[in-house]
Amino acid sequence: MTAVFDYGAGNLRSVANTLESVAAPFRIVSDAAGLESAARIILPGVGHYGQLLRSLDRLRVRETLRERIAAGVPFLGICLGLQALFDSSEEAPERGLGIYPGRVVRFPSDARVPHMGWNRLEVQGESLLLREIGAEPYVYFANSYYVPASDAGGHAAALCSYAERRFCAALERRNVFGVQFHPEKSGPLGQRIVRNFLEAGPC
Repeated sequence: MTAVFDYGAGNLRSVANTLESVAAPFRIVSDAAGLESAARIILPGVGHYGQLLRSLDRLRVRETLRERIAAGVPFLGICLGLQALFDSSEEAPERGLGIYPGRVVRFPSDARVPHMGWNRLEVQGESLLLREIGAEPYVYFANSYYVPASDAGGHAAALCSYAERRFCAALERRNVFGVQFHPEKSGPLGQRIVRNFLEAGPC
């Protein structure tokens, strides 16, 4: 069973609709017990970095998330859910989950933000998450903050460019996946990416 974590501000209905469209069993959970019983975890992200991390602490699930990830449970962070995997963000002083080193930063002040709409992925080699998505994959973004390509290390499955910045659009390392875009708003290609995640086994 896939657990979709509800921290009070996630784009739950769209994520649920996508899971239903690919006939995937799931539950929306909001506590440690729900995470501990899950075979896979999705952390959707809409809102503010600080709000998300404060909510994880208020619900007492920060360490549970880290423990489940360390145990090899497949995890997918969407948009803000990807950003939460890093150490910190310019958006707020709260510390992130620290699964990846690095800092989330804001697009420059002269850029139109949020980065909103369709943009092309620059796939960085073989990827379980991004397999069979075609040669010119376009996906839907809605983000004012990003992880610089240099901070993604060797874990970037895809990059993207906006406002003369190259940033991490997808992460993949063993059982940990993250996407800065919204697969739940990216049509059939987004559904393919979600199915790829659901087919990932524990590590």
